[in-house]
Amino acid sequence: MPGNKPNHKPVSKPARQLLFSEALQHKRLTPTKINPQTSPPLNESTTMPDKDQSTTMDRILQEITTVSRRIEGMDASITSLTLETKSMRSDIAGFQSRVTGLEQRMGSLETQINTSQVREQDFIYLRSKLTDMEDRSRRDNIRILGIPENEEGSDMQTFLTSTLPKMISLDFDPPLEFQRAHRMGPKRSDNSSRPRPIIACLLRHNQTRQILQVARNHALSE
Repeated sequence: MPGNKPNHKPVSKPARQLLFSEALQHKRLTPTKINPQTSPPLNESTTMPDKDQSTTMDRILQEITTVSRRIEGMDASITSLTLETKSMRSDIAGFQSRVTGLEQRMGSLETQINTSQVREQDFIYLRSKLTDMEDRSRRDNIRILGIPENEEGSDMQTFLTSTLPKMISLDFDPPLEFQRAHRMGPKRSDNSSRPRPIIACLLRHNQTRQILQVARNHALSE
């Protein structure tokens, strides 16, 4: 009847717990239905490989391999350059050692050259002195012609000291003295018509001048 409230019987507490447990089990076992219209589409990338992505990865791997090979080649080149650099350093060290040795030898040669130059100057000076002495000695030389071979005996200087003043009719005070006196050239036979000339070097230059003056006057008078 309208206006009348339904008559519900009260449910006991154990019954309520049983109903709640059954409801939970029913909810767990009920499968979920998918509505194609309302559900989002499946991602194809999660179900099958992407060909473009695979190609890109292959290309990247190839590039990495190429770069790795280039790096290995560069490492080999660097190793070769390092060895060449070490060899060049060794060669340079050897060259430096040789240059140092050459510099030392050049220094020694320069010292020897300087010493040789000094010695050469000394030699030139000594030769000049010797030439001067020879010139002075020659100025005191006289040549005597016409004295027969072996007439002087065994002592030429004693023979000239006594014979020469008589030959030129000139007295000398002090008496004539000679540094040396000898005949020129190889010895000839005793009966040779051309005796060897006698070269005599007087000790005093003024006596040499006197003898030469007498000889010139005698030649002019002839």
